[in-house]
Amino acid sequence: MPICPECESLLDFEADEVEEGDVIVCDECGTEFEVIATDPLEIVKVEEDYDDDDKLSGDEDEEE
Repeated sequence: MPICPECESLLDFEADEVEEGDVIVCDECGTEFEVIATDPLEIVKVEEDYDDDDKLSGDEDEEE
């Protein structure tokens, strides 16, 4: 099982059962990670402001 880079706990998922774009949540610290590659497995921390920035950018485009 993969290990959480934030708290070093085991992440509760099987590497061969995820696809690129899936979001994994650490049960211990609650940090969200996005799967960016499956072979080899690579995950990156999902930034909290990521969704908010996308929504703001979308709203600005609609107003113009």
